[in-house]
Amino acid sequence: MKLSRFAAFASSLLLGSVLALTGAGAAQAAESAALDYVALGDSYSSGVGAGSYDSASGDCKRSTKAYPRLWANANAPSSFAFTACSGAVTTDVTTKQLGPLSSATDLVSITVGGNDAGFADVMTTCVLQSESTCVNRVNQAKGYVDSTLPARLDAVYDAIRAKAPAARVVVLGYPRFYQLGGSCVAGLSETERAAINGAADHLNAAMAKRAADHGFAFASVVPAFTGHEICSGSAWLHSVNWLNIGESYHPTAAGQSGGYLPSFRNAA
Repeated sequence: MKLSRFAAFASSLLLGSVLALTGAGAAQAAESAALDYVALGDSYSSGVGAGSYDSASGDCKRSTKAYPRLWANANAPSSFAFTACSGAVTTDVTTKQLGPLSSATDLVSITVGGNDAGFADVMTTCVLQSESTCVNRVNQAKGYVDSTLPARLDAVYDAIRAKAPAARVVVLGYPRFYQLGGSCVAGLSETERAAINGAADHLNAAMAKRAADHGFAFASVVPAFTGHEICSGSAWLHSVNWLNIGESYHPTAAGQSGGYLPSFRNAA
């Protein structure tokens, strides 16, 4: 009889614990669903290269396969505003994208800085001109990152914080484009590829520093893309595409779902 009572008591404790844990889980799910999320930035956030573009987004080319949309689909936030736009520079973010931000905003994601640093011109120069001209252009871009970009990033980050004072802000970086010593047999030289990868690291370091100084999280996507760079044989990035030049050097749908989405999810 005593054993039976003890078993009943233990069972009631176990049931109570299960119910308590279930309640906590439900509360956490409800908290996630109550988030107000705003996705800002350039083509790496809008999803250029992933296809399946929302026709209503026009030249901004917001993809249903971009990481912000994938995250929103999986987490069902109470509100989701997607203002990232292809080609955006820092001033585009501050003047055209911040409208949905408010004191109620809980979560913000952003990629920006690559276009300010001349990403498109660097790649065009490297594809069409000599190795030495390519390396010189890369070094010019790195100089811009050192001298001018920090103040531009500060302006964006200050504007975000002013409009969304309570939000968690996640700044996502850019991948290295090339696997060195990889499977590419034509195109850019190994020296050019190494210089471009070094510029990506340089840009990411500057972005991470500015993000940290503003109390924002920085999510590097380099680990997620390792093994999936151009020349890897399993690339999550488009190489130069003469038939659709705008998608060149942008993540594929797999790059968004396998590279950017988990990087953002882990930092959000």
